[in-house]
Amino acid sequence: MKKISIAIDGPSAAGKSTIAKMVAKKENFIYIDTGAMYRSVAFYCIKNHIDLNDEQAVEQAISNIQIRLTADNKVYLNDEDVSLQIRTDEVSLGASCVSKYQAVRTFLVDEQRKMAETGNVILDGRDIGTVVLPHADLKIYQIASVETRAKRRYLENKERGLEADLETIKKEIEQRDYQDMHRAISPLKKADDAIELDTSNMTLEEVVDQVLTLINKTREE
Repeated sequence: MKKISIAIDGPSAAGKSTIAKMVAKKENFIYIDTGAMYRSVAFYCIKNHIDLNDEQAVEQAISNIQIRLTADNKVYLNDEDVSLQIRTDEVSLGASCVSKYQAVRTFLVDEQRKMAETGNVILDGRDIGTVVLPHADLKIYQIASVETRAKRRYLENKERGLEADLETIKKEIEQRDYQDMHRAISPLKKADDAIELDTSNMTLEEVVDQVLTLINKTREE
């Protein structure tokens, strides 16, 4: 069976990571959480009182950052498990901010490509199919309405014991969409050869089944 690489792109809170993790588990693929890598950079800067809007300061911070992803979906920043700390809304907006900087993108894209060289990998993000892995065997552009995404993020935050306000989350998602789509470097957009998947009215299992069907088709090509 040939080894393949899968790119899943789409806006914030569209469920990309959840789907990618579930598919990776079912197919025994390596899951590379690119969003967690950007979040880790933002978290490092926030923790060390580095102004996220100071591009030069963020660029200098990169040399002190080491990110490691493990098979059980843990994220290590300089050997510290930050898997939960990077999931706050503050870090989410921070990730959108630092991802505008060329030095951050160059550093992380290089890391992601190295991780993807083994094959049978699945990556999700905003520019995987367009920039990180333009030759991915299967590209999916996963979308959902703002309302659906806000509700999902609200329930996620509640489950994690984090404070959550639906209207605030909705505004943050809209702000994040705008930032991601209008940034100068690698803006969020659908790759020409990506298959669009609207998950607004689908259960997680239905989305996973749809992706597995696409994987099998890709293997047969």
